[in-house]
Amino acid sequence: MDITFQSWVPNIDQAVDAYNDSQDEVNVTLETITAGPDGGYAKMLSAVQAGNPADVVQLGYDAIPDFLVNDALEDITEYVGDQEEKFVPWQWQTGVFNDSVYAVPQASGPLGQFYRKDIFDSLGIEYPTTWDEYYEAAKKIRASDPDRYITAFAFNQAPWLIGLSQQGGGNWFTPENDAWTVTINDDETLKVAEFWQKMIDEDLVKIEADFSSEWNADIQSGNVVTWISGSWADAILRGTAPDTAGQWAVGAVPQWKAGENVSATWAGGSASAVLKGSDNPKEAAEFAAWLNSDPESVSILTSVGAGWPAIADTASIASLQDDPEVFAFYGGQDIWDVFAESDKNVDNSWKWPPLSSTLFASLSDNVKSAVESGTPLTDAYDKTQDEMSSALKDKGISVN
Repeated sequence: MDITFQSWVPNIDQAVDAYNDSQDEVNVTLETITAGPDGGYAKMLSAVQAGNPADVVQLGYDAIPDFLVNDALEDITEYVGDQEEKFVPWQWQTGVFNDSVYAVPQASGPLGQFYRKDIFDSLGIEYPTTWDEYYEAAKKIRASDPDRYITAFAFNQAPWLIGLSQQGGGNWFTPENDAWTVTINDDETLKVAEFWQKMIDEDLVKIEADFSSEWNADIQSGNVVTWISGSWADAILRGTAPDTAGQWAVGAVPQWKAGENVSATWAGGSASAVLKGSDNPKEAAEFAAWLNSDPESVSILTSVGAGWPAIADTASIASLQDDPEVFAFYGGQDIWDVFAESDKNVDNSWKWPPLSSTLFASLSDNVKSAVESGTPLTDAYDKTQDEMSSALKDKGISVN
């Protein structure tokens, strides 16, 4: 029996091969697709409508409501509903709606701050544990070199912008009585926006898209010395700037109040779901459960940068206990301790609404426009609030 699996995770073929080696009757064929909102999701939905979907697909937690609204997911409760105890509760719940299971969680993207420890040390800067300290560190870093900034303001990354707001206490979407309350411009989010506006106004951050060639060069040269991102970003950093091995470290995201320990995620994380119309939903669901819970598979997924494991028993994951290549890049630091703590402190009340791709496009477009025109960032969130509320209503979804 052949099962098709679509994913964008680099080197996930290693886990697929391990599964196939363990099976006598089922064979999984991997199809590499473009990451979610950049085209992969559209391909998946078109295939469901055409009646020829892949069996298992990689979906961001944020995209699961979108696929449900489009009636594109199989209810896999009868095949994997008894697997719940294996997973971290909040991650498991991202695939559960009305007590039915539609996805098996793979990994989250708890936020941490990657930083050039050698540069911090050379400038005598203590690691910033609060955003006030971050601001002071940014001024020292900017004064040290005309080309150097503490970070890039990535106007192109809605998940990054959302994660910063979530970490600041923003909570944009609340389901209530079959309707959604939308509060994208809540006070907590506007507080975060005003902080980054100050950083922009004082030329303390570099305005550039992350993952761009310019950003890659700045990461390699040390002109951008920190990056707040998900745990999976470790693999990207090692691949982008291999010559800087030993110079980086990882710390917790700065806090708004000293002594707190509040975290967030980069777009939640991702899961494995079975598309509506799969010819083999049982075997597809069982593969999804194995992929994301078998210790060998999860160890592979972690080492290739899939994210922080969704399974509860991380003590069984070999690559989290000892990963010489990763630890060496960060000067011998066990960076997974940081992300384990971050994952524990994610605000679990955050809910993803339908139309997340619309949200991402609206927010990044509005923030980019505000930066380019010199208008307040707070206006961008006001505009996104209006656009998202209208988009939900246009889709026939009630908004309070």
